Amino acid sequence: MEMAKTNQTVLGSTWGIRNTLHSLVAILTTLLVVTAIYLRQDVPQLSQKIDVSIDSFSSKCDLFSGKWVFDNESYPLYKEKQCTFMSDQLACEKFGRKDLSYQNWRWKPHQCELPRFNATALLERLRNKRLVFVGDSLNRGQWFSMVCLVDSLLPPTLKTMHSIANGSLNIFKAKEYNATIENYWAPLLVESNSDDPVNHRVPERTVRIRAIEKHARYWTDADFLVFNTYLWWRRPIMNVLWGSFGDPDGIYKGVEMLKVYEMALRTWSDWLEVHVNRNKTQLFFVSMSPTHERAEEWGAAKGDNCYKETDMIAEEGYWGKGSDPKMMRVVEKVLDDLKTKGLNVQMLNITQLSEYRKEGHPSIYRKQWEPLTQEQISNPNSYADCIHWCLPGVPDVWNELLYAYIFHK
Repeated sequence: MEMAKTNQTVLGSTWGIRNTLHSLVAILTTLLVVTAIYLRQDVPQLSQKIDVSIDSFSSKCDLFSGKWVFDNESYPLYKEKQCTFMSDQLACEKFGRKDLSYQNWRWKPHQCELPRFNATALLERLRNKRLVFVGDSLNRGQWFSMVCLVDSLLPPTLKTMHSIANGSLNIFKAKEYNATIENYWAPLLVESNSDDPVNHRVPERTVRIRAIEKHARYWTDADFLVFNTYLWWRRPIMNVLWGSFGDPDGIYKGVEMLKVYEMALRTWSDWLEVHVNRNKTQLFFVSMSPTHERAEEWGAAKGDNCYKETDMIAEEGYWGKGSDPKMMRVVEKVLDDLKTKGLNVQMLNITQLSEYRKEGHPSIYRKQWEPLTQEQISNPNSYADCIHWCLPGVPDVWNELLYAYIFHK
């Protein structure tokens, strides 16, 4: 009987302890759940969306195949007037454009969502790193876009802009992150007589087809490299120099452009193969940026161009004559060859998605670097810029694509 009471006492005590433990576990579990829910609410939904989207596109989604969706709630991603370093060549609203709907379009891939740009996340990824854009004025426009995308996060005392290399290298620095977003002017990638960032409009465009080190030393050790070269090659014959500029013994020869283009890209790819740290640097090549200089191509009047255009091209798969598929195939071949050597360069195929955006160019709404003549003033088509892009606008989407791949790796 005494034994039974003892057992009951022990069992009762054990049961009480278990109850207490269960209660504590339940309370702790409840606290953890509540805390998790609170934290989840506190974290912007954007970051969750990014994770899901990146997982989905990595396996099955072509980010470059899709459609433009009007979205005046989420876009633009920044205000033109609030970007400290906006370029007067791309500030269309500042120079009188009234229709601003070009700022409100979002790119929607067919099979997934394009991750929305998160400036804080990008700056964290760039902490103690260099993101360098190398190429021509289209590449420079993408760089301006990227600077504007992060600019508003940073107070004036924590950001700087300066130039080196005779103005060829422009460096935006986010001090708190020790991060730089840079642009290097090299319109043909290899050395040329168009390498001066200001005085580069020369009648005889000449390239030193095997010379790239003059430029490449400024890219060395970058963590992210974004290249382009296309616009400056648009002529049937390129002048090639064997030797150096100013050398009386140099040999000049006119060569069919496509051959020279491939030779230049081979010189560039050879440099990458030897000098790039595969464990450190992510490489990108931006495909050709389309022009809209011939309105008859989209069914408008012959002789017109992008001037006065306010709507995009609705025809799916539209492809203008300003974009050269042969040049694109050369790039793809060079990148494929690099891949066989263990070096991956991600193509950002912005051509098709940008083809639709005939209304996204500055047209006449930009700073004119030289006074307009009376003849030009009477015929705005004659000086409309149908090559570059207004900001905010199309290049912001190029950077959203770049952002997706930077985080995808």
